[in-house]
Amino acid sequence: MTQPFPSTAPVWDDEPWTPLPPLEGDVEADVCVVGLGGSGLSAVRELLGAGLRVVGVDAGMVGGGAAGRNGGFLLAGLAAFYHDAAAELGRERAARLYRMTMDELARIAAETPEAVRLTGSLRIAADGGERADCRAQLDAMRADGLPVESYEGPEGTGLLFPTDGTFQPLRRCRSLALRARADGARLFERSAAVRVGGTQVATTAGRVRCGAVVVAVDGRLEALLPEVEGRVRTARLQMLATAPAPEVRYPRPVYHRYGYEYWQQLPDGRVALGGFRDRAGDAEWTGDAEPSAFVQGELERFLREHVGVRAPVTHRWAASVGYSRGVLPLLDEVRPGVWAAGGYSGTGNVVGALFGRAAAQLAAGGAAPLAAALAAP
Repeated sequence: MTQPFPSTAPVWDDEPWTPLPPLEGDVEADVCVVGLGGSGLSAVRELLGAGLRVVGVDAGMVGGGAAGRNGGFLLAGLAAFYHDAAAELGRERAARLYRMTMDELARIAAETPEAVRLTGSLRIAADGGERADCRAQLDAMRADGLPVESYEGPEGTGLLFPTDGTFQPLRRCRSLALRARADGARLFERSAAVRVGGTQVATTAGRVRCGAVVVAVDGRLEALLPEVEGRVRTARLQMLATAPAPEVRYPRPVYHRYGYEYWQQLPDGRVALGGFRDRAGDAEWTGDAEPSAFVQGELERFLREHVGVRAPVTHRWAASVGYSRGVLPLLDEVRPGVWAAGGYSGTGNVVGALFGRAAAQLAAGGAAPLAAALAAP
């Protein structure tokens, strides 16, 4: 279609980056990581910490997929709200998983403080039914000793999660990649995996001989590993961003209408807004990562009428993400020696890092305490 948008790059892509080389020829590693987004790079660092030789490959650029094209939210918990996760998994397990994500969020903040702001986050109800759902979440979290407060303010009525935050996701990915390379990892961009086995990953122009593989590809995972078809499904999430908007002030990121809309105001005053996937129906269950006129129109209407921003739109973009069929993301040995992590249902910034590290522990052999805790009933 004719491109009507000012920029399809994410608002985060505003810092210089020297591209990494593509893989050409054969290399060897103890573990090969496929996917150099947030979860893949967390896996790389976990493997390096275990003293292993690591090669990482990505079809595009570091953080070029959903990891560098999302809303920049750092939220504890799973994609399902806490009381819904507890109903599905049981309170003890749901509380343990929530606390694991809180610990992971704190680890992310300590690891890349230059990219993180711990502001807290808001869940704002769109109507009376959602206000009742917020009260149910509040009661469940308080009963299990998890940090949450009732909230009423200029954004609306809902919940405040004081330990959450925001970050610049592409800055974090690139920082992790540079540190991993300095620590000995060999990372390659523009090197799509075309065949994946437990002892070998073939790319478009090279091959990695290895002892195990971690596939940390969220969107379109089922295209690379057909075995997970039916367990994860790819969706398109769309966003826009504006020039600085002094007419509004949002000190915390906002989840609205059960998270179908979400926005934050950046330190320089720009506003990044995403959502309305549900309004487009089946059209958003797609591997196409280009923004669409319909959803972008819904986003801009909401930006003007609800968020109150008058500043011009400067960026419009989309990303492919994986949705799991259940409450939990995918973490499984899908082929002998091939461990896959994905299906974060649009909330992979914290959960993805946690599951990526768990997959790395499994691929490394020996003790895998993260995976054991995630899998424990």
